[in-house]
Amino acid sequence: MNRPSRTDEPYEGEGHNQSPNSLPNDLTTNEDLNGIANAREARQKDELLRFKNGPPWKVIGFAIALNLLIPAVPLVVGCAISILDVFVTLYFYNPQGSMKGLRIFECFIACLVLSVVVCFCIQLSMIKETPVGDIFKGYLPSKAIIQRKGLYQACGILGATVMPHSLYLGSGIVQPRLREFDAKNGLLSISASTAQQDGEDVDKSRYVPSLKAIRHAMTMSSFELGIALFTFALFVNSAILIVAGDSLYGAPNASDADIFSIHELLSQSISTAAGTMFALALLLSGVSAGIVCTIAGQMVCEGALNWKMRPWLRRLVTRSISITPSVIIAGAVGRQGISAALNASQVVLSVVLPFLTAPLIYFTGCGKFMTVQVDSMRDEGEHAGGVRDVAAGERSIITVQLANSWYTTVIAVLVWIAIASMNVANLVLLGQGN
Repeated sequence: MNRPSRTDEPYEGEGHNQSPNSLPNDLTTNEDLNGIANAREARQKDELLRFKNGPPWKVIGFAIALNLLIPAVPLVVGCAISILDVFVTLYFYNPQGSMKGLRIFECFIACLVLSVVVCFCIQLSMIKETPVGDIFKGYLPSKAIIQRKGLYQACGILGATVMPHSLYLGSGIVQPRLREFDAKNGLLSISASTAQQDGEDVDKSRYVPSLKAIRHAMTMSSFELGIALFTFALFVNSAILIVAGDSLYGAPNASDADIFSIHELLSQSISTAAGTMFALALLLSGVSAGIVCTIAGQMVCEGALNWKMRPWLRRLVTRSISITPSVIIAGAVGRQGISAALNASQVVLSVVLPFLTAPLIYFTGCGKFMTVQVDSMRDEGEHAGGVRDVAAGERSIITVQLANSWYTTVIAVLVWIAIASMNVANLVLLGQGN
């Protein structure tokens, strides 16, 4: 449903935009999901300064993991050290860079994720006397989800897995893939091709992706998203629950256990290596997630704000602001408070998710918003299902609809209702003190 975005935003006239101008901008195909946040230099706006920062739970997870691995490092210091991921982002990620740079960045994140998977594989191999059948029963719906903290924890897992800011990130990093496809196949527009040869910014030359590039990016993005969700994300979340369940089952005060308690139980009941692997996996996941949050925040800031500072300074400032709540929590309430903040921040993500995805489902399912004009010179043969609907003198305009099918929209709505219902029930239970 997250259609690849279009970077063409003309100053004037229909000729520059492939989409019928029924609205000022095609809300799902002309821009990233931050919509009009992609402001151009010519649009100078005096607005109140708003900051988009990386969520604090990534900083908290990193600080906890560092404290578990090196107890001499206080939680406050761990939160401050987490700012180092900004420099990793500065080195690898360039939003207007080449596909090669993006691939290096993707490989770096993939290595971090694979390291987390390896750590959990080692942990799972250390678990003994746990029936496999009981583990698979955990994937089936159970009344346990509505008992005590079950729903609260389920919402936390949902928010941590389907992170709202990842929608912005996924919409933004597709841009190099679109440009690479058009450049490789000789489909760049004249202005963009000239800018690329002269070493200028392709985006500033009003790059317009071809329909072939959009369809290619849609296929590849869907494929990559499916692999990420149903392999790595599913395995890591399952491994966390299995390890936590095995270490906490039958243990006194298990209902009040936190990450620190799980680490201690793993070290005592299985081995010291199991506790170390758990802390290392938490550290690596915190680093990778922190980098992702930093980039997602940068994408929104670059368009929503009229920034005049250098990119490295902007990232440093926003990251510094993002770690401030974590440092305050760690310094004020310590271990118990920072664990509660970690769980609560993930639940907040789950609560925000329905508000963010509802417009996305609506717009991507509407043909009038998902209709684009076809460049007959570049997209020959790609518009077999196109409609010749507008006449302008002797020139007709062919349009193609890229809206989701009705069954995709129905499935998306049902999933949205399930997520919204979970969040409403969770908020009601929290209000009742359960």
